[in-house]
Amino acid sequence: MARKTGSHSDITGPKVRAAAQKLFARYGYAAVSMRQIAGEVGVQAGALYNYTPDKQSLLFDMMKAHMEELLAAWEAEPKGEGPLTRLEAFARFHVRFHLDRPEAVFIAYMELRNLEPGNFEVIEALRKRYESELEAILRDGQEAGVFSLADSKLTTLAVIAMLTGVTTWYRDEGRLSRDRVVGIYWNMVRKAVGA
Repeated sequence: MARKTGSHSDITGPKVRAAAQKLFARYGYAAVSMRQIAGEVGVQAGALYNYTPDKQSLLFDMMKAHMEELLAAWEAEPKGEGPLTRLEAFARFHVRFHLDRPEAVFIAYMELRNLEPGNFEVIEALRKRYESELEAILRDGQEAGVFSLADSKLTTLAVIAMLTGVTTWYRDEGRLSRDRVVGIYWNMVRKAVGA
């Protein structure tokens, strides 16, 4: 079938990814068909294959893009000096970054189980790179006597899980502003590491 009148790859491609993200976040990867994604975009199902080889590639590409964007944004973030200042920068950054991307965050955590093994390895490596950034801060703080930790790896995973959890409940129209929420989360992280 010919391309739909008015369809352009630079417009339709992002629409395909946005529709897939919306549907995967709402119904779960396994429950969404390529036909549903096509319907959301307003194209024939066969037209999707002009933009992606298959549904697995769509999932992998959006998860990889999310992790690469996260790593690049953290790299560009001012971090300050000393473990406590760096930990505060990490906590505040993590909450702010994730609040703007609740669907991508949900998919990045909940759909790992649906990645094929090779794709899982790539995403897991990116996740570990990000986790290692926080773990290095925690280890530096522990060595400097600023933090009191039973286990730096476990604390890393617990802090990331706590910070990421904000995306499940926060609403802009709620009673707390983003800045207030970021400040409260930072205070909880500080207490969690004994600082």
